[in-house]
Amino acid sequence: MTDFNALNLISPILKNLQEQEYNIPTPVQAEAIPHLLAGKDLLACAQTGTGKTAAFALPILQRLSSQDGQESSSRGRRITRALVLSPTRELASQIGDSFRNYGRSLGLSQAVIFGGVSYRTQIQSLYRGVDILVATPGRLLDLIKQGIISLKHVETFVIDEADQMFDMGFLKEVQKIVAELPEERQTVLFSATMPNAIAKLADKILRNPEQLRISPQSSSSEKITQQVLFIDRNNKSRALNAIIQDASTKRAIVFSRTKHGADRIVEHLLDQNIESEAIHGDKKQAVRRRILENFKRGKFDVLVATDVAARGIDVDGITHVINYDLPHVPENYVHRIGRTGRAGADGVAISFCDREERAFLNSIERLTKKRLMVANNTDFGLPETMPFVKNTSDAKKAPFKQRSGSSSSRFGDKPRGERSESRFGHKPRSERSESRFAPKSRSEGGESRFSDKPRGERSESRFGDKPRGERSEARFSAKPKSEGPRKPFGEKKDGKRPFKAVGKSAGKSTAPKRKAFKG
Repeated sequence: MTDFNALNLISPILKNLQEQEYNIPTPVQAEAIPHLLAGKDLLACAQTGTGKTAAFALPILQRLSSQDGQESSSRGRRITRALVLSPTRELASQIGDSFRNYGRSLGLSQAVIFGGVSYRTQIQSLYRGVDILVATPGRLLDLIKQGIISLKHVETFVIDEADQMFDMGFLKEVQKIVAELPEERQTVLFSATMPNAIAKLADKILRNPEQLRISPQSSSSEKITQQVLFIDRNNKSRALNAIIQDASTKRAIVFSRTKHGADRIVEHLLDQNIESEAIHGDKKQAVRRRILENFKRGKFDVLVATDVAARGIDVDGITHVINYDLPHVPENYVHRIGRTGRAGADGVAISFCDREERAFLNSIERLTKKRLMVANNTDFGLPETMPFVKNTSDAKKAPFKQRSGSSSSRFGDKPRGERSESRFGHKPRSERSESRFAPKSRSEGGESRFSDKPRGERSESRFGDKPRGERSEARFSAKPKSEGPRKPFGEKKDGKRPFKAVGKSAGKSTAPKRKAFKG
């Protein structure tokens, strides 16, 4: 495929692509666009940064612009004919911008709705009617329940980043939205990875789909140089300074595992006179959008983010991605480093790994089927070898060690079924050693509790020679506390009512009953 002209796109779209300096389609665009223009369902697995948005946006724009009856509602309003679901606000905004840039002069209206902002503006745009709607699942369901929007006329339904939709717990919401759609529709599902849950969802909502797998599942871009730096947590800030102040670092994104960690990284960079800002879930959507726009315009060159923005940042010229904290979910590593090396460009991804993050690193290498190259600590002004890494050249796990410090095993050279003399002697397993199981007396030198008598016979020290049914006077004989006859139970003693007797021999209480409170 040489250019977009071979994809049979209309001239207005080709003109808009030229203005965006899109000349050669990516592999996913070259294979997906013909199927979508033909109206077929599509299941595509392609890594992030391969041009998936244009792959489904261009066919939607061309099909809607060529159809008549854009204002087919009885009240003259536009009806929603294309719906794109996105897992995050940032990604939804990015998709909306792409539709706007690709569809100029086509006369199609669009709207982007997501949570975290006021309903008013979004409701006004929906009342006017839109041809293309980009939405996050939560806010879309809310507006459907209020009766503000209807999906009965949707012709093309797209789920973007389906694996992240599942990871964020939106599977039930997606199923409810699918129930609101007409049965006759075109369905497109794009995902960077294809776990079993997404495959099952695709089987339910797609009909005879064309399947594309542009790159191996869960792979990372070959254009990205991936390194791991074994480092103590206390030295991470020091290494971050060395990377950012390096001449090769033009624009960087630093990923933190937590929101508070992202804010602390920004404070540290500001102390080093490095302009930076953070994006995470605790900030309002308007603030997050302003920060992202400033980053795109080059007002600052270091952006700190959590995984909420791992797929919603599409900025040109990002040279470095720094994983200050390794992610718990290994798939997020693939999406993080996908912020660099986009559209065929080169990029560098450096991951910090401390002692507690070794398990996360192993999970990432198993997922990507690639061992990360170990960075030289001296290049960052750090000790040559970290104390918890014996050999940084291969960074393999230490061999299994025996629990005991001696050279011999717990049971010596004997088979598993034979116990050692030191524990049981030569006796069979059924016979227990006296030294371990013999009953001991309560006091030193005294006889045991039951002595040599059988279990059924009680010791004299406790019950004497009396049978079990007769209680010992020394233990159970009742002694009167005071002379004179006992008072009846109902009478008070010293102004206090005695406890009620229990058991079969207890008599009925003579105390007056309390009257029920009527209030």
